[in-house]
Amino acid sequence: MSKNYKQLSLVQRYQIEALIKAGIKQNKIAEQLGVDASTISREINRNKAKRGRTAGVYVASNAQRKTDLRHKNKPKLTKFTDSMKKQISFWLTKNKWSPEIISIVGKKTNKCSISHEWIYQWIWQCKQGNKADDRQFKKLYTTLKHGKRRRKRGSRNDSRGIIPHRVSIENRPSIVNRRSRPGDVEVDFMMGKNHNGALLVITDRATLHTSLKKLDNRSSENVTKNLIRKLVKCKYPIHTITFDNDKGFAGHKDVAKALQAETYFTRPYTSQDKGTVENRIGQIRRFFPKKTDLSNVTNEEIKTVETLLNNRPVRKFNYKTPNQVLQQKIALIT
Repeated sequence: MSKNYKQLSLVQRYQIEALIKAGIKQNKIAEQLGVDASTISREINRNKAKRGRTAGVYVASNAQRKTDLRHKNKPKLTKFTDSMKKQISFWLTKNKWSPEIISIVGKKTNKCSISHEWIYQWIWQCKQGNKADDRQFKKLYTTLKHGKRRRKRGSRNDSRGIIPHRVSIENRPSIVNRRSRPGDVEVDFMMGKNHNGALLVITDRATLHTSLKKLDNRSSENVTKNLIRKLVKCKYPIHTITFDNDKGFAGHKDVAKALQAETYFTRPYTSQDKGTVENRIGQIRRFFPKKTDLSNVTNEEIKTVETLLNNRPVRKFNYKTPNQVLQQKIALIT
C-alpha cells in the first residue's frame, strides 16, 4: 500500500545518513522511517553533495540546509480568503493555538498556507483598522499570549537576546558538525506549564548523552552556576557549548572560562541550529508533557528521567544507548 508523501524532518534525515553509512538499502530505510521508498530515493538524489570532498555522499545537515533554501525561494502565491481567516480565528479562540502552530498545521492540512508572521500582521491590522470584512476579527489580538504589540523580527528596538560577546554558530569549528567526539554540547531550557519551573537540558551532540537540572529561576547567575556544576563533572573535556539567544545564557563567558571551552549562539529564530537538544526535549516531553508544572516535579523524578533517557536505545546508533556510545568514545580518548 502506498504511503502519502510528507516532508522529512531533520531527525529523519540524520537517520537516513546513519542507515546509509550502515549499508542499509533504500527500501529498508523507507520501511524503518515509515515512508514510501520513492521518498527516500527523491531525498537522496536531490540532497546529496554534488561537488567537493563529500561529492555523492548524503549528509543530513547539508540536506536540511538545501531543503530550507528551496522552501525559502519557492514562489508563495496564496490568496488570503475569508475561509482562511475564519479557520485562523477558530484555531486562535477555540484551540488556543499560537500563530506559529496555526501556520504549521495550516500548511500541512492545506487550510491556510501562510506564515506566522503574516498571521501576526493580520491580527494587528484587524485591531487597528476598520475594514468591514475584518470587523468580526477585531478582538483576535486578545487571544495572543502577550497582550501587547509583538515586536517584528530584526527590529532595532528589540532588546531581547542581546548577549555581550556572543559568537555566531556560523563561526563554530567544522569538526563539531562531524559529531566525532564527545564534548560538543547544546544547551536549552524546557519550560513548564505557564512557565512554572524550568529544566536546564544539556545534550552532547556526538552521543546524545543528556544531563538535566531543575532550575528555581532562569537568571543568568543561577543558570551559569548550575551549568558549570553540571559540566565540570564530565569525564571528558568540553570543547564547545552552543546556546540559543535567551538572556539566561548571558554568563556564557564565565562558563567558557571555567571549562576552557568555546561558546557559540544560534541564529535568531532558527531552532534547527540546536536540533540535537530540541530532539532530546521532545523525548523528555513524553515524561513531562507541556501541561506539567515543573516546579512541582521532584529532583528524584528528574534524575529518573535522565537515567531512562540515557539508557534508551537509539536507532541511529544501531540501538545502542547514549551511555554505551559515550563510554565507547571516552575509551578512544583515554
